[in-house]
Amino acid sequence: MKKMYFALAAFLMTVTAFSQGSITGTVLDGDSNTPLPGATVMVKGTTNGTSTDFDGNFTINTSSESGTLVVSYIGFNSKQIVFTSTGSIGSIVLEPNAEELEGVVVVGVQDIAKDRKTPVAVSTIKAEEIQLKLGSQEFPELLNTTPSIYATKSGGGFGDARVNIRGFDTNNSAVMINGVPVNDMENGQVYWSNWAGLSDVTSAIQVQRGLGSSKLAVSSVGGTINVVTKTSLNAEGGAIGATVGNDGYVKTLASYSSGLLDNGFSASMLISRTGGSMYADGTKFEGYNFFMGLGYTKGDHSFEFMVTGAPQWHHQRSRATSLENQILYGEGDGEPNRRYNEDWGYRNGEEYSFRRNFYHKPVISLNWDWNLSEKTTLQTSTYASFGRGGGTGEIGEINGSRQFALPRTADGLIRVDDIVAYNSGQLVSDFSATPREQINGQYVNNSDQNANENNTNGISRRASVNSHNWYGILANFNNRISEDLTIDFGVDLRKYTGYHYRRVNDRLGGDVYQETDNRNNPNQLFSETYNANQPWWVFGNIDDEEKIDYYNTGLVNWLGVFGQVEYNFTEDITGFVQGALSNQGFAREEFFNEVPAAKTDFENILGGNVKGGVNWNVDAKNNFFANAGYYSKQPLFDAVYINFGNNLNPNLTNEKITGFELGYGYRSSKFRANVNLYYTSWKDRFESTGATFNFGQPDEIRGTANILGITQVHTGIEFDGRFQASDKFALTGMMSIGNWEYKDDVTATYFDNDQAPIVIDGVEQVETLALDGVKVGDAAQFTAFLGADYNVVNNLNVDFGYRFAGNLYAQFDATDVGPDGALKLPSFGLADAGATYNIPFDDKNLSFRLNVNNLFDTTYIAESDTNIFAQPGDDTYDGVNTSNRVFFGFGTTWNLSARFNF
Repeated sequence: MKKMYFALAAFLMTVTAFSQGSITGTVLDGDSNTPLPGATVMVKGTTNGTSTDFDGNFTINTSSESGTLVVSYIGFNSKQIVFTSTGSIGSIVLEPNAEELEGVVVVGVQDIAKDRKTPVAVSTIKAEEIQLKLGSQEFPELLNTTPSIYATKSGGGFGDARVNIRGFDTNNSAVMINGVPVNDMENGQVYWSNWAGLSDVTSAIQVQRGLGSSKLAVSSVGGTINVVTKTSLNAEGGAIGATVGNDGYVKTLASYSSGLLDNGFSASMLISRTGGSMYADGTKFEGYNFFMGLGYTKGDHSFEFMVTGAPQWHHQRSRATSLENQILYGEGDGEPNRRYNEDWGYRNGEEYSFRRNFYHKPVISLNWDWNLSEKTTLQTSTYASFGRGGGTGEIGEINGSRQFALPRTADGLIRVDDIVAYNSGQLVSDFSATPREQINGQYVNNSDQNANENNTNGISRRASVNSHNWYGILANFNNRISEDLTIDFGVDLRKYTGYHYRRVNDRLGGDVYQETDNRNNPNQLFSETYNANQPWWVFGNIDDEEKIDYYNTGLVNWLGVFGQVEYNFTEDITGFVQGALSNQGFAREEFFNEVPAAKTDFENILGGNVKGGVNWNVDAKNNFFANAGYYSKQPLFDAVYINFGNNLNPNLTNEKITGFELGYGYRSSKFRANVNLYYTSWKDRFESTGATFNFGQPDEIRGTANILGITQVHTGIEFDGRFQASDKFALTGMMSIGNWEYKDDVTATYFDNDQAPIVIDGVEQVETLALDGVKVGDAAQFTAFLGADYNVVNNLNVDFGYRFAGNLYAQFDATDVGPDGALKLPSFGLADAGATYNIPFDDKNLSFRLNVNNLFDTTYIAESDTNIFAQPGDDTYDGVNTSNRVFFGFGTTWNLSARFNF
């Protein structure tokens, strides 16, 4: 028996020995051709796996002579290797995925940070995540899962979202598309409704927080958002898709790319339409998006012509409503009506909004890459943007009351039909005791009660037009002098003209509109009205339009030069130093308030920056970086010419920004993380805001408060990470803790509408504002996120995320700060969930995606436009005085999409 036992054991051991074998190989980084330590190697369909050693080598035992190895590493595309025998399979090269953006855009001037090389704090969102998780959200909201970002829908109209980076809004953070700046050249703002279609054509979004690594002299006080779009060199194929969601949301899309053809040409096209309503009442919209890229590559030259645009119109909720009214028009249970919108009503049974935005801002660009030699390239981007459109609102009065002060319906809506009735001569008893009178047989609308006897104005819907023509060229010369030394230098030229005026959109029953504000041609009667639909055609002549209320143009000329030196001190230590200078010339032309019309000379202001940093890759897993920089930033247009006229600011000075940053990164096969510390000081800010003295009294004085020398200091710590627990399960997270405060008190001087100092009782009105130590408002200073992704079965994935925002303070003008400082709003947490199911067809794929945002229907205040503290006896909601005007975030929303990629 013993002999039989030993014989059987020997036989089994022999079989096992002959059936087991080992596979060896080396995993390399496809970008640098260096070993990838810590990469995961698994036998597909089993739990058998190992990791590469410091030199990228691995050995894995297998009981089968054939199968498939799955090789993966965070930040790289996984690769499957088929083996038919044991032994060495040589080198396996992994290519960086979209988190490493190099190579995504083939042509054009780019400012892309590289992981473990560029010493800046950076986060990247890939095209796959944009397609999956955006749904019916606003484009900037995708960034809410990255550190120190606070994005909200604001009023909730289509494209009305806003985003802050480290407490700075987009007026003072740069937004670029393929390296081309798109911030408005007068006020620095970015209107996301102009770019609502970007999500359809984006390959990746990279956010560089802080001063960043952009070579241009752009306003990156808070950071830089660089949107990298598709190009004509996308792989051959296309997609069709559709999305439906709450409140009638419907989106359809179609795209196709030819790939690079044998003759060197390539083409890519996309068109989409989106329509429906947003979550808030009275927010219908319709928008389109188109993209076309045409490319040609021959020898050392690559050309790319691109045009993209997003014509749209949307109804808005442009003014935050008091908490008191949102509760008043709720269900009567003390809870606010989060959907309430005070800017709309019904006209002949159809939705009619006094706040309707309409705009089209196509961008046309021609990019040229010229490889002068193996070491030298010249990249140029020539571009033009033609913005046409604006936003509507009310103008005029009825019996001394503006539209928002008139009696409303029982549910708080504007009585549009009654305004039309009054304007056309009918009696509306609670608007006026008597019908309005005609003047020379006509019902005349205007905005000046004293223009004619017996004229009670009449209310019209006007459109404030903000159109522009913008031309620019970027050129960058890159020379790799040696393997360790690279230099760049280039130019940034821009020319901009902004057109600002109002025109009549709807007389609402009136016969004509009387213009009373043009001092060069007063009291004209206008009968023309102009629609407020999406303006597809942007090349029309605006000179012949009938203009009312105001008319002026802003002119900005920009000449910039920049340079950068990158040096590899050792194989593991890299650094850069860069500098930029720009001359911004500002001029203003006034057509209404100057007699005769007058244009100022250009006021030329020199600014620039210098910054640098160093990165040290301690080993394959750990790296440290540091950077520092200084900006001398030209003020915005409204700080150059103040008080809405050709009035040059006598205290004109550049803003000064100083920034420091320290960072640490960790990379392994399953875990990657970043920690950043930052300090940003922003000095010599200028702010102008409205001011009223003796309000409601016969001697009421209206004017402006000019505030000089505002200083803000923003410090904080940021963490983000991703843990790939297995092939099926991953966790992502981030946390950011900021301390953003004003520093030092400031002085406000007050001027009336004639630009004279306001004097009361013989005393010129000058006030010291107690800003020192007051928290900066409008963005959460503490944010955190935890998300999970799980592959349930083949082709079915689910994800869940929870985001928390705290230390959120009200937005306020400096003149509104009282002894209590900034109003702190309640903290909130939101949960989102989604599921994706893919059905593969050879090289094609049909995917379905469900998103649910604010899963638990949390009620929260996203922002407050006022800074009113609760006093004893005041009505409050969640501790907030109900006199405050606030925007609530959306309740639960959902969207379901289907997409076929071929």
